[in-house]
Amino acid sequence: MSGPNGDPNISIDDGIINDDDDFGDEEEYEAINSMLDQINSYLDDLEERNDSLNGKLHELMESNRQARLEFRAQLVGSENQEEACPADGDSSSPGKEDQNKDAGDCKNE
Repeated sequence: MSGPNGDPNISIDDGIINDDDDFGDEEEYEAINSMLDQINSYLDDLEERNDSLNGKLHELMESNRQARLEFRAQLVGSENQEEACPADGDSSSPGKEDQNKDAGDCKNE
């Protein structure tokens, strides 16, 4: 019998690679599943880290907000104290004894 191209002694089935590896497919699926499990594990870890960083960021922002409020309160308090304790030599300022009665914490420098 002649081959597909008219070559003698070559059958149609010769040279065809039979690729029916059922066990190879199963191993391939297991390898893919294993890789997907690893990726899932890494993503879970990344999500936990992200959540942790997000919580720390919120804590930092709240701490920063509290510090700003305290700083503003100190600024307002020092401005009010300066208004209550005018500088020496000001003709409109009361005497030292009167300042101590009114302001309490005023210090004349």
